[in-house]
Amino acid sequence: MRHGSLRLGFASANLGSNSNDGRPAKAWGEMKVMSPSILGRKVGMTQIYLEDGTSVPVTVIQAGPCPVLQVRSEDRDGYQAVQLGFEDKPRRLAIRSERGHVAKLDSKRAKDRTAKGVELLQKADCEPQRFVREFRGVADVEVGTTLTVDQFAETKKVDITGTSKGRGFSGVMKRHNFAGQRATHGVKKCHRYAGSTGCSASPSRVFKGRKMPGQYGNAQTTVRNLDVVRVDAENNLLLVRGAVPGPNGGFVTVQETNKVG
Repeated sequence: MRHGSLRLGFASANLGSNSNDGRPAKAWGEMKVMSPSILGRKVGMTQIYLEDGTSVPVTVIQAGPCPVLQVRSEDRDGYQAVQLGFEDKPRRLAIRSERGHVAKLDSKRAKDRTAKGVELLQKADCEPQRFVREFRGVADVEVGTTLTVDQFAETKKVDITGTSKGRGFSGVMKRHNFAGQRATHGVKKCHRYAGSTGCSASPSRVFKGRKMPGQYGNAQTTVRNLDVVRVDAENNLLLVRGAVPGPNGGFVTVQETNKVG
């Protein structure tokens, strides 16, 4: 009881106080403002030279333009978010639900809902999009407006999320950087094996989380705190320092980092 009361007193004493880095603590129920965010496609890597002659390895990202497809609200959807789309998809390849998501289509269900007085969602009135994602937070945008890479003109660092390259079913040396077995001294035809994976009679099982062969890659990966080197608004290009997950041509999401320091 003593430790619990002390802990409760510590929590209540710090409730609403300033954080360690000098910023005011977030109040309960305060709405989050969406940071500069955009969708794009990884073009590839290259290097550029700064004014002092320093060579910087950069990844080129085709960022935007991204139409605003939907604006989520607390009253209607239960959360605040902005839904963006990237890269037009030919109508002949888009299914009816994808076309109806961005443009108004005449349907029996829509007519019935209108007759009953149900307010239909506003449409962006654009082409179907290949890549659609939502970003949490409140933003002063409307459905149908277009977001460009200009919003990152004053941004110094970003977080980039993409799908890493798939490596298939890989062994422990490739997947977990195991050293493998010895080349000689009785080791035959099992040089890349993992070795023992657990105990014998006790506990007679393999513990959860044991590193073993399995699917490697093809997973959502986020690289944080990348420096923004250059913003080319004319060509919708964003240059960031370092590598970005995924192959050339893969879709990525770019968002201003929330990492402090």
